Amino acid sequence: MTKRITVLVTFLALVINFTGNAQERLVNKADLDYDQYSFRPAIDIYKRVMDKGFVSADLLKKLSNSYYFNADYDEAAKTYKKLIETYTTDAGPEHYFRYAQCLKSIGNYDESNKMMSKFTELTSDDIRADVYKNDKDYMAEIKRNSGRYDVGPFQYNSPYSEFAPAFYKEGLIFSSDRDTGNLARYRHTWNSKDFLDLYKVNADSVSDNLVTKLSKDVNTRLHESTSVTTKDGNTMYFTRNNFKGGKYIKDENGVIRLKIFKSTLKDGIWQNIEELSFNSDSYSVAHPVLGPDEKTMYFASDMTGSLGESDIFKVEIKEDGSFGEPVNLGNTINTEARETFPFVTSEEILYFSSDGHPGLGGLDVFGTKIANSKYDGAILNVGEPINSKMDDFTFIMDEASRKGYFASNRPEGQGADDIYSFTENKPLMFDCKQEITGTVRDKISNEVLVGATVKVIDENNEEIMSTITDSEGKYSLSLDCNQGNFVRAQIEGYVPSEEYIGKSDGKPKIIDFYLERDTVTAGFGDDLSKLLQLSTIYFDFDKYNIRKDSEIEVEKVIAAMEKYPSLRIKVNSHTDSRGKDSYNLWLSQKRAEATVNYMISKGIEKARLQGEGYGETKLFNECANGVKCSAAQHELNRRSEFIIME
Repeated sequence: MTKRITVLVTFLALVINFTGNAQERLVNKADLDYDQYSFRPAIDIYKRVMDKGFVSADLLKKLSNSYYFNADYDEAAKTYKKLIETYTTDAGPEHYFRYAQCLKSIGNYDESNKMMSKFTELTSDDIRADVYKNDKDYMAEIKRNSGRYDVGPFQYNSPYSEFAPAFYKEGLIFSSDRDTGNLARYRHTWNSKDFLDLYKVNADSVSDNLVTKLSKDVNTRLHESTSVTTKDGNTMYFTRNNFKGGKYIKDENGVIRLKIFKSTLKDGIWQNIEELSFNSDSYSVAHPVLGPDEKTMYFASDMTGSLGESDIFKVEIKEDGSFGEPVNLGNTINTEARETFPFVTSEEILYFSSDGHPGLGGLDVFGTKIANSKYDGAILNVGEPINSKMDDFTFIMDEASRKGYFASNRPEGQGADDIYSFTENKPLMFDCKQEITGTVRDKISNEVLVGATVKVIDENNEEIMSTITDSEGKYSLSLDCNQGNFVRAQIEGYVPSEEYIGKSDGKPKIIDFYLERDTVTAGFGDDLSKLLQLSTIYFDFDKYNIRKDSEIEVEKVIAAMEKYPSLRIKVNSHTDSRGKDSYNLWLSQKRAEATVNYMISKGIEKARLQGEGYGETKLFNECANGVKCSAAQHELNRRSEFIIME
């Protein structure tokens, strides 16, 4: 830890630790082949096979994805877990991402983060991984928000620490440890520096351009910091160490916690100091700010219900001056790390500092709209030059003048922490919209699908909007380009398809969907193996026993016959062209019989099965007698088919 950040980190560490498919479901069309089930629900068939102990990576992929697209995230999570643990090398990045999304949906955030970390290891240049690694896409987002501020000096900085500016009358109140002249002062035992006090500047005509300390009733021999005053200037809330009756109070771990205190102005003096009702000796509350109507206070705390080291809360200020119960602003704003130093503008934009959201280093300043008490909007990094590789915090702004202040411990400052002034030249793009248009079609016939539903689903698997295709199969949507979304097309009788749309610059995008039917009508003479999307049942050269890698495919046919008792099947078996024609005819018959006997041994009635061998009379490819072919090409002809008889 560098010397420049010692004051800020030590102070806050002493009292609170404040500074110390959804899926990328970029759905691959090839991966959806397995979803072209012949009978619904396909889940039943795959589940029957798995319950019998016949498991493969392919089956688990299809079953888990089937659960996923049916929004059964609990079962999907269990199946993805089995896939990843049993067939690690076969599990691709999409499966890790979908598993992570499912875990998030069922509240298992720790395991979800592990899977997302693994996902980022398996991917590169992927928008979904931006929040876990600083790649070029993430940095482009920060760059897009940068350059909107002109940053200047604060003439009242000193070689010591200044931060926590707060608007007061025509000037500011801020926190500093600049009082080093009094040898009798109490000093912080961790860094031998003075404790922080509250100062004001340009707040009263008699003290223009002079920095003066607030009264002794406010400033004690411990820390005072982060203040806010009401618009009439008569009430102030501020942060102080747990200090009562001239004594500081420690918790059970020996830590002097932070509390919020209230003071009223009488005869030009701050007095009537009292602590707020939701303070505690066992956790900290700090950094108060008021909402535009002054009926809500926002603050930081590590109280029960916090998601991380410190979270941002709100609390109602009632008409009689009492307070309601604190409410956590939720896991869109708060993370498992540090969210602190809130500030709310007149336009209901919440600015705060965090090292849990992706930033440039240390604490960064972020903004989010909280109008109508909604706390799930896009979290935007305000970019450079407000943010830097160091800690950037205590951001405040007057939206009428577009001017404000913030603090940072960047090395070019005078002291450990310094206040900087700024002017905002361009606001954050909270209302960035991206137009998405396209057409939904049948994948095979290319016919447009009228009345198909196109949904927008956010990264928490919640539907936020939908539309229906018109008479030409077209749709149009307007997305929030400050957050990632999934666009999903679906219609009765078809497998849903979706694409992930990450954060963008708002440029229009065309996405056409080609949907596959989810039900195939089976009739006499149809090949069940094609309808069930089975892998081909192959045999070794000159052998007729069922290979281990083929057993699971036969089990799928058995599961279908168990589910549909009226189904009758004829097994057609074939050989390659090598060997005598008569021998091949005999061998193929043995293969058909072996397949039928296997199914009978598994409980299928003999009367529902037939078997016939065709030798080399129905080759799959051109590898006939006298044609030179590879071993792999010959293997394609050694196969069994399952023809529906009834």
